[in-house]
Amino acid sequence: MSKVIIIGAGGVGGVVTHKCAQLPEIFSEIILASRNEDKCKAIAAQLDRPIRTAQVDADNVPELAALLEKEKPDLVINVALPYQDLHIMDACLAAGVDYLDTANYEPLDTAKFEYSWQWAYREKFEKAGLMALLGSGFDPGATNVFTAYLAKHYFDEIHELDIIDVNGGDHGYPFATNFNPEINIREVTAECRHWEDGKFVTTPAMSKKASFTCPEGVGNYNIYRMYHEELESLVVNFPTLKRAQFWMSFGDSYLKHLEVLGNVGMTGIDPIDYNGQQIVPIQFLKALLPDPSTLGPRTKGKTCIGCVVKGVKDGKQKIVYLYQIKDHQDCYAEVQSQAISYTTGVPAMIGAKMMLEGKWKKPGVWNIEQFDPDPFMEDMNKYGLPWQVMELDNFNLDD
Repeated sequence: MSKVIIIGAGGVGGVVTHKCAQLPEIFSEIILASRNEDKCKAIAAQLDRPIRTAQVDADNVPELAALLEKEKPDLVINVALPYQDLHIMDACLAAGVDYLDTANYEPLDTAKFEYSWQWAYREKFEKAGLMALLGSGFDPGATNVFTAYLAKHYFDEIHELDIIDVNGGDHGYPFATNFNPEINIREVTAECRHWEDGKFVTTPAMSKKASFTCPEGVGNYNIYRMYHEELESLVVNFPTLKRAQFWMSFGDSYLKHLEVLGNVGMTGIDPIDYNGQQIVPIQFLKALLPDPSTLGPRTKGKTCIGCVVKGVKDGKQKIVYLYQIKDHQDCYAEVQSQAISYTTGVPAMIGAKMMLEGKWKKPGVWNIEQFDPDPFMEDMNKYGLPWQVMELDNFNLDD
């Protein structure tokens, strides 16, 4: 029986709230908080059980800390913007509350994301006797746990990792993003980094392309190598990795629009002067694009996200693929969301459940792959994200 405060009322926040509400024996009291309380109330109205809502500015540490001190939750689930991670961690420290998020910190004025800022909080959380769990979404999150699960059960040593994220869904718009447009576009246009021979190698954004055929008839897609934050923690926690790469699928229409928008400066993050006002182009673009939380009813198709690991077992080379497939319309029928928000929100609920049940409980700041993967994987099967494992004879994305 635990009280949680969920911060963020976007698409993922809606899914997390729905999934927590389905488990009253774990999440006995839920408060959904956001800068816009009307969004919280709209989500609350979708539920079969009552929850409370609150208005809070997550960037205002004293204001958020005051809410936490008043409510005394057992855990804060942060599904707000990555820019707000450190402020929310500061408020949790001030109020003595455990913390969980789904994406690592990004500075507002720099298109760069890495764990160093949050890892710097380790000693503070340890001394306070508090736990912070980082990256409990899907990627990062489930993909980290997939890697840990394969390393534990299928290999003596893992050498190569390819994380492959395919969204085979179609929302019918010429151009829209499946999660926060500002975060999505910054992520996609950032320089690529992949791990090879003991160091990160930098290449231009999406300069390496491959073709990948998903299992179970999901289809064949063009995937592009890009940088994703889970690589940073995985190569630290699995030091035998010689190469680690992240791949994501993109359709031709998305890439064409993104290129044109970039060429005319609409994806810029630096303020410009317009009629005497300072505006950030990418934030203006966000206002023009469809809200990702509205895509659920019109998105059809499936996601296929998983990890291909190469390594050694009993002296023999081995390749194993662990993946999860989710239908967009199934997600909408259950929680009024498309699958991108669903596949992020469910692991956030499961990570919170692991902490509240004491299965994952240790003072400090931790990445999700540092804990036993088995109970998390069991709950993925129980709560909407069933996964499969297959051994492969060969695998090569270099062609």
